[in-house]
Amino acid sequence: MTSTTASTELRARQDKGRKAAQNKEKWAQARTYISAAVILIWCLAPAYWMVVTAFREVGFTYDTSLLPTHVTLDNFATAFDTSFGNRFGQALINSVFIGVTVTAISLLIGVFAAYALARLNFRFKFLVLGFILGASMFPGVALITPLFQLFTNIGWMGTYQALIIPNISFVLPLTVYTLTSFFREMPWELEESARVDGCTQGQAFRKVIMPLAAPAIFTTAILAFISSWNEFLIASQLSNDATQPVTVAIASFAGAQPNQIPYTAIMAAGTIVTIPLVILVLVFQRKIVAGLTAGAVK
Repeated sequence: MTSTTASTELRARQDKGRKAAQNKEKWAQARTYISAAVILIWCLAPAYWMVVTAFREVGFTYDTSLLPTHVTLDNFATAFDTSFGNRFGQALINSVFIGVTVTAISLLIGVFAAYALARLNFRFKFLVLGFILGASMFPGVALITPLFQLFTNIGWMGTYQALIIPNISFVLPLTVYTLTSFFREMPWELEESARVDGCTQGQAFRKVIMPLAAPAIFTTAILAFISSWNEFLIASQLSNDATQPVTVAIASFAGAQPNQIPYTAIMAAGTIVTIPLVILVLVFQRKIVAGLTAGAVK
């Protein structure tokens, strides 16, 4: 009788323990979903309101309805209208040109620099990497005055190179650091096998290393382009009406009245600027994730 009672009590305790563990797991999952929902709403709410306002008639700019009301496409036409002095269309072309140029030059330099830092042994290698990372820590506001003075002296104010070169200095450390981590995790045996098969070091790099590094390079290119696309502080001081990117063009939007801020046109322009980045990330999200995790596991 005593053993039966003990066995029953043991099973009861085990059942209670299992239920407690299941409840704990359910609460953990619930907290995860709630946290993800809060973060998602927090991040997407401003973008959602921007899109809603972009499709709203000017007379209902301050409507507090959460759903689209008084929908119109006139704001997008106004964003491209040049009658008020806005040059949004030209600014889009400028941003694409600057972003592509910055990304291409940063990758061209960054791939070779990262490979050298990861593969070659030379004195002060870690000091060089430290200087590269340290260069990215300088705040942009501290560079505006010297860059303004330098480019004024050499006649570069308002030119594309005045916008491209500072952007490269901001993007290049990210490129080098990201690719260095990837190349460092790539096994040496791959190059050695190619060299045994008759490849030179350059051929091994071009035919073996570069194809394997494609996910990391692609991810770095996306991050570099987004960083250049979103840059505002330097561009607002070093560009003019002919070379300003979209970030500066949107900030200087003018309305029909001298003191009128065209909020709906600004939101429409912001939507136009944001959509290409969203599409780019959604289309290539698998490659981006693969590049961010590449080299994490040997």
